[in-house]
Amino acid sequence: MTIAAIDPRQAKTRLHELVVIDVRTPGEYAGGHVPGALNIPLDQIDTALSDIRDAAERGEVLVVCASGARSEKACVRLAAEGIRTVTLSGGTGAWAAQGHELDRAQACDVKSAWSMDRQVRLTAGSLVLLGLALGEFVHPAFRLLSAGIAGGLVFSAVTNTCGMAAMLGKLPHNRPRKADLDATLARLRSS
Repeated sequence: MTIAAIDPRQAKTRLHELVVIDVRTPGEYAGGHVPGALNIPLDQIDTALSDIRDAAERGEVLVVCASGARSEKACVRLAAEGIRTVTLSGGTGAWAAQGHELDRAQACDVKSAWSMDRQVRLTAGSLVLLGLALGEFVHPAFRLLSAGIAGGLVFSAVTNTCGMAAMLGKLPHNRPRKADLDATLARLRSS
């Protein structure tokens, strides 16, 4: 299935007419998002299907993430439900790289605004170092932990998926509170 995509320059000129949905975690969203974007994390898309369908009937829906991978998944999921959407090529990374501004949450609201990519790198790197240290000082078999993480990273690159990101996305600082999602869906209904 081919997903329609628009580049950041096109999106910038049409931003006033688009309904923008950011499918990243709340922490990533708080760290900087396309102006006017509504945060509906990828794992909450099914909860918001009817509201997204209604928004798509009123106008074009642009789905955004950090790099474009999660937004493509969201677009595929929404297309399976008959909802037409487009994705932002290169995600917020490409948006910012082209010099477009990002809205950010208030400093006091941001406890962990690390991007998912940064969280994955920290976790993977820490586990590799832990495996190597335990392998050196406790038992050589602990080096298998490092090998497993390396294999997971290769698999992640080949399949363009990331199991570690999925697991980290379930941590409390990466999950929306029910009230946040309800408020977002109310804003989506009124847009």
